[in-house]
Amino acid sequence: MIRGISFEIPNEYGRFLEDILIPFKVEEHDWWIGGEESYIIRDEKLDALFPGLIECMEGETLRNIIKNNKYYLIFQDLKAFPKGSKPNEIKTYDEFLRSNCDLALLVVDSSYITIYCKNIKLVEELYANAQKQDYTNIEYITDDNDFRTGLSVW
Repeated sequence: MIRGISFEIPNEYGRFLEDILIPFKVEEHDWWIGGEESYIIRDEKLDALFPGLIECMEGETLRNIIKNNKYYLIFQDLKAFPKGSKPNEIKTYDEFLRSNCDLALLVVDSSYITIYCKNIKLVEELYANAQKQDYTNIEYITDDNDFRTGLSVW
């Protein structure tokens, strides 16, 4: 069974979260955002893209941040929940399956992206989008090749 996709993005500043999530309706979700390490460029200085753990960010706010700024991703953990629900930390794939979390996006070491999604049609759209963006090493994550033990970047 397909669980999601993985791929690599360039190790540079950009709007990668915006580009990665083109097929996903960011605004229709509330987001749990881990307090990892990513930076936004403001007035030629680096600030935290997300200042610490954010237990609930509205999708419209997230879309504005990822669309209208350049940033550098190092480690990042984002999880999308239906609007109006209470986002919470999801630590394992089994917890993901039992939760109402629609999508988990993990960034590791600036380049390695992993996306888990319950909607197979959306997984296929995310895969096609990754190809369109010219990302590399694009693969489906399946029950057979998923060796991740937790759904976090640490």
